Amino acid sequence: MIDICVNEIWFITGSQHLYGTKILRKVAAHTEEIVKSLNANSEILVSIKDKGVVTTPEEITAICQISNNEKNCIGLIFWMHTFSPAKMWINGLKVLDKPFLHLHTQYNAEIPWSKIDMDFMNLNQSAHGDREFGFICSRLKINRKVVVGHWKDSKVIEKINIWSRVASAHHDAKSGKVARIGDNMREVAVTEGDKVEAQIKFGYSVNGYGVGDLIEYIKMVSDAEMKNLIDEYESTYLISDQLKFDGVKRGSLEDAARIEIGLGNFMREGSFTSFTDTFENLHGLTQLPGIAAQRLMNQGYGFAGEGDWKTAALVRTMKVMAAGLKGGNSFMEDYTYHFLHGSDRVLGSHMLEICPSIAGGDVKCEIHPLGIGGKEDPVRLVFNAAAGEALNASIVDMGGRMRMVVNNVTTIKPKEGLPYLPTARALWNVKPNLKEGAQAWILAGGAHHTCFSQNLSNEYLDDYCDMVDIEIVTIDEKTDINSLKRYLKLS
Repeated sequence: MIDICVNEIWFITGSQHLYGTKILRKVAAHTEEIVKSLNANSEILVSIKDKGVVTTPEEITAICQISNNEKNCIGLIFWMHTFSPAKMWINGLKVLDKPFLHLHTQYNAEIPWSKIDMDFMNLNQSAHGDREFGFICSRLKINRKVVVGHWKDSKVIEKINIWSRVASAHHDAKSGKVARIGDNMREVAVTEGDKVEAQIKFGYSVNGYGVGDLIEYIKMVSDAEMKNLIDEYESTYLISDQLKFDGVKRGSLEDAARIEIGLGNFMREGSFTSFTDTFENLHGLTQLPGIAAQRLMNQGYGFAGEGDWKTAALVRTMKVMAAGLKGGNSFMEDYTYHFLHGSDRVLGSHMLEICPSIAGGDVKCEIHPLGIGGKEDPVRLVFNAAAGEALNASIVDMGGRMRMVVNNVTTIKPKEGLPYLPTARALWNVKPNLKEGAQAWILAGGAHHTCFSQNLSNEYLDDYCDMVDIEIVTIDEKTDINSLKRYLKLS
């Protein structure tokens, strides 16, 4: 469902006419070579377009205006090959509404000691030109990513790749639609928020729909469609005896398949990118969507329970960032603690809806009672998350501003089986440790719902928060509670 290969990043090089046409031809040739090299790198999935060399205020303003109106352009890379006087850039930067990366590089990696002359210096003066450009960006208070290093350096390419993925997610959110099926869970604070402010900041719209709207789609599902999906279940997962062809709960599996097909059609026809539901609004549904929410997340949709539209949208955004990467991203909740000196841990889970993209081993399709919601037992996928480095991210509305809270964790395999736990789950060690990590999370106002990611680093989320201009609180091995308190007070 998620394809970021169709996206474009425009590469624009700054210079001026002071140096003559011969120099400008070399600047253009160097730019073309750099762009070809970046496009040849398999890490970067988006297409980088060479948009030439700009040398006047009129050219700069025009290319910025054109990029604003180009549907597939998700951002720009600016590089000052020579000295490009920054006053030329003011009007263009003021009208630009796409994010940009400032690439501080130069064509040559080394100084040619025995041959260097003034002509070489005039041509290769990014160290000069990029500082001029950097000043005007800071003077205009423009958030941007600055990447420093030679354009063939693997670390530079990695940073460009990360930024391009974040720009893709930002672009996706600007046209995103979150469907709230039912309302928020009653009396819960953190899942509420200012939907208008969210649309201003992130771009996505959030609107409510009655459960009856979904029911109409479920009613239209044919027996043949339902049977085909069950065939897919049986070829993909380990099916519990109760749900097999002659099992006592086979009818529940059929109901779950109808819900998934109906919900999928509802999402596609409405062009929704994320959705929420809640066990308190289930009128007309036979069971709370479990396997349906899990599998739709696995296809790239954002989801969160209890009407938590902020987390649903964040799950989608992080899935777009991670398109094609190994590992997964899932709705998650800090559920219960293991307090034992030297091995304090968190067991993350939810009632039903954890995305199988994070699974580390067999995935079982099972049915178990759900003590809330007043409906029939729901079908769900049960598994353990893969071990490895991960993070949890949460967006909260602090009243007048949005804040992201991130905690780095290390996921581990449970030492014992969990034969009576009927949910998918992840067990992790908190950084810097559970006591300080949880204290920091609570002081920062982080939610109990998160997006759990196995394949995104802090840099992705730092870049995203810069792009949408919100604050970020990161809790990792370097976190100091007193310093965090001071930061929170000042923010």
